[in-house]
Amino acid sequence: MLWIKAFHLIAVVCWFSGIFYLPRLFVYHASTKDSEGIERFKIMERKLYRGIMTPAAVIAVLLGVVLLANGWQAYKTQAWMHAKLALVFLVIGYHHGCYVYYKAFQRDENKRSEKFFRWFNEFPVVLLVGIVILVIVKPF
Repeated sequence: MLWIKAFHLIAVVCWFSGIFYLPRLFVYHASTKDSEGIERFKIMERKLYRGIMTPAAVIAVLLGVVLLANGWQAYKTQAWMHAKLALVFLVIGYHHGCYVYYKAFQRDENKRSEKFFRWFNEFPVVLLVGIVILVIVKPF
């Protein structure tokens, strides 16, 4: 199980690298006006979302399910695990939100400002801090 846990953590790190970077690309994309720059951001966003972020998310979730199933008897009564899973579902929702904005940029239909994406970029930090504290400290 330690190998599965290690690869789960590696996948989570890769997933969050995309979750932190893609909205930053959205910040710059939203403020770009020249067509060459816009096309460059579209390529970068596509490669990040499809090539790194989504595969890492799938691996992280699948390995997380394996770990959860393996320890279910212990975890099912642990409130910290229920809270962590709630935050993980929010991360998955955030990932989907990134997809919605990614597709809007791909179609040249983004309606959000650079400032919006600066704030949007901060939300996953709160989720990650919460998840790490719950897993390490197990406060309840």
